[in-house]
Amino acid sequence: MTHLRWGVLGASNFARQEMAPAIHAAKGAELAALATSSPAKAEGFRAFAPGLRVHQDYAALLDDSEVDAVYIPLPNHLHVEWAIKALDAGKHVLCEKPLGLKAADFDPVIDARDRTGLLCAEGFMIAHHPQMQRARELLKDGSLGRLRHVSVAFSYFNDDPDNIRNQAQAGGGAMPDIGVYACGVARLLTGAEPVAISHAGIDWDNGVDTKALIDADFGDFTYSAMVSTRMAPRQEVVLHGDKGVLRLTCPFNAGVFDQAELHLETEVGTRTVERFANVNHYVLQVEAFGRSVLQGEDYPCALEFSQGTQRMIDMVYAAGKA
Repeated sequence: MTHLRWGVLGASNFARQEMAPAIHAAKGAELAALATSSPAKAEGFRAFAPGLRVHQDYAALLDDSEVDAVYIPLPNHLHVEWAIKALDAGKHVLCEKPLGLKAADFDPVIDARDRTGLLCAEGFMIAHHPQMQRARELLKDGSLGRLRHVSVAFSYFNDDPDNIRNQAQAGGGAMPDIGVYACGVARLLTGAEPVAISHAGIDWDNGVDTKALIDADFGDFTYSAMVSTRMAPRQEVVLHGDKGVLRLTCPFNAGVFDQAELHLETEVGTRTVERFANVNHYVLQVEAFGRSVLQGEDYPCALEFSQGTQRMIDMVYAAGKA
C-alpha cells in the first residue's frame, strides 16, 4: 500500500471546508468516498474532488472495499458508536473531537483499536503544528526557567439554538467543543497532568455549558483557563516561568483566526518572535496519520492522550457542580 484511501462519514460544513480538502491535499492520501444522502452536500465535496464516490448511508461507506480509513465528523454523541463500527469494518479511524463525552467512553474504542490492530485517533490537529513542537522545545531547553503558570483563553460567539454545538442531546457545549483544546494544550506542552481542579465556574444555557472559568493545580505549576461560546473571538496560550514568558498568539485556529506566532520574553525589553506562516495543521495531521499506518511511525496523539484530556474535562464538570 502506497497511500491511504479515505472516506468521510457525513457531509458536515467543517468536513467540507477543512478536513476533506486537507485529505485531498495531503501527501500519501486520496479522498475516495463520502457518505451522505444529500446530493447538494455531495456537490460541495465534488467541487474539489470530482472523482469522489458518494454512498447514501454510513454503513455503505464502511462496506466499501476501496476505503482504507475513515474520517468521522458526526455530532459528538455519535462518535463512539461509529468509530467502533468503522474499526470492526476494517477501517482506520480519525474521529473529530471529542471522541467521547466522558473519559470512560474511550475504553470500548481503545478495546476495538487493540482488538483490530488498526489506528484510531481523535482529531487534535494542534499537536501536529510546528508552533506547538517549537513551544515544547523551548520549555524543554529551559528558556523559561522553571514553569510556574499556564493560562489559556479560547472563545467565539455562537448562540444559534439550531447549531449542534448548542444542543445538549448532541453533546454540545463549550467544554466539549473548545475546552478540549484549552485542557489538552497544557497537557500536550508540559507532559503534566492536573492534580486537582481548584475552581470551575460554569455558565449554562438550555443544558449546555457556554462559559467556564477554570483554575487547576498541576503540581509543579498552576493553570487557569477561560473558554466560552458566548464571547467575542479570542485565543491565546501563555507559559510563564521564573526566567521567561512564552506567548502563543494563535494556538488553535492557525491561519484562520490569525497567523501563528511565538513571542518569547526572557528579560525586560527583550523579545524574540517566531512566525509560522502558511502551515495547514489539518494537512499535517492527515500526513502523520498516513505515515503511522503505512510506515509504522508512532502517532503523536494516541487515544490514551485524548482520554486524559477528557478526564480533565470530567474533573472540571465535577468541580463546577461542587
